[in-house]
Amino acid sequence: MMIKIIYHELRKIEPSKARELVRAVLERQKGNVSKTARILGISRQTVRRARDGSLGDKSRRPHRIPRKTDTFLEKLIVEEAKRTGFRYRRLTSYLKRKYSVEISENTIKAILRRHNIEKRKKKSHTGKYRTLYDYEALLPFEKFQLDTKHLLDKKSLPKEVYEHMKKHKLPRYEWNIIDVGTRTRFTAYSYELSAVFGFMFIVFVSLWLRMHNVRNPIKIRIDNGTEFCAGSKKKLNQYNEQLKALGVRLETIPAGAKHLMAVVENSHRCDDEYFLMIHAERCKNKDVFLYKAQQWQDTWNYFRPSYGKGMNGLTPYEKFKKANTLINAHVFKFPVFLMEDILNRVGIFTKFLNSTGGKYVYTKCLIYFLDYMPPISYNLL
Repeated sequence: MMIKIIYHELRKIEPSKARELVRAVLERQKGNVSKTARILGISRQTVRRARDGSLGDKSRRPHRIPRKTDTFLEKLIVEEAKRTGFRYRRLTSYLKRKYSVEISENTIKAILRRHNIEKRKKKSHTGKYRTLYDYEALLPFEKFQLDTKHLLDKKSLPKEVYEHMKKHKLPRYEWNIIDVGTRTRFTAYSYELSAVFGFMFIVFVSLWLRMHNVRNPIKIRIDNGTEFCAGSKKKLNQYNEQLKALGVRLETIPAGAKHLMAVVENSHRCDDEYFLMIHAERCKNKDVFLYKAQQWQDTWNYFRPSYGKGMNGLTPYEKFKKANTLINAHVFKFPVFLMEDILNRVGIFTKFLNSTGGKYVYTKCLIYFLDYMPPISYNLL
């Protein structure tokens, strides 16, 4: 009885030692399998397994897995996960868009776990995670991030795309402002970086928002680039004084704190991968480029799901509709334009802010400067 207890305890702790005990008892019983099984309280098959097999446990992996993911597809998932850093939910959408492959989120999650692909984690200096905003409490078009992107970047673009954009003199800079609450983007382009263009773009977007019944105060976070305030507190105060008529306030980030612009910075990589790398070579002039840029902005705002914090896989338009606000949905039809075109046709229209005062009152009338601005046509040449 005692040896039976010893065997079962050993089996829990170290299976190989338990099988050594079986072999020892079997040898004392002169190879009698049935007697050995009765003494140890085990089956005769277990005795034969200890006698004829190895001391270690055999793998319990099934010999045939009829529903197992194809090896090539599993390898593709692992490679894309390592390259992009996406987790299972975002990777599912990415594979569907890029390869037209539909795979369950749970399947991808199991594959990533099986290959020990861990999530890329970034922590603060203290080791704790911090969010930039209270994303669940944000109203649509309440807080924005504004940044510029240098399009002719050899590190981001393939050589042939870079040379094509340079040869056909396509716009070199992108002005991009993104609403944090819905991830809606408003875009413009230019050939030069200028503080005049920076202020014009802020005013243009602000007027567009007010024209579509955005009534809450607007806060826009910017960096310290020369196209904005260049780190000058005096210039920032001057801008805010002028923008007070539109209920807009600019906020700058401390030097070197680019993580505070994470929402808009993350969009730059998408611009490279889904817009410039694919469509830039198809554009022979700026008009076609702006037409393609308009399509990319509309795709982003209406059809591209976002898996950022607070978005839960919704598109910007779906997140906006879910908020049930009185803002006109036409706000999503923001026209992508070239800064130089606006400057040449209208002039520095922001001058009217110097003589504007009082509190903003909503009106259905168009802002007066729009009445004098000729429509911008995108001729596909």
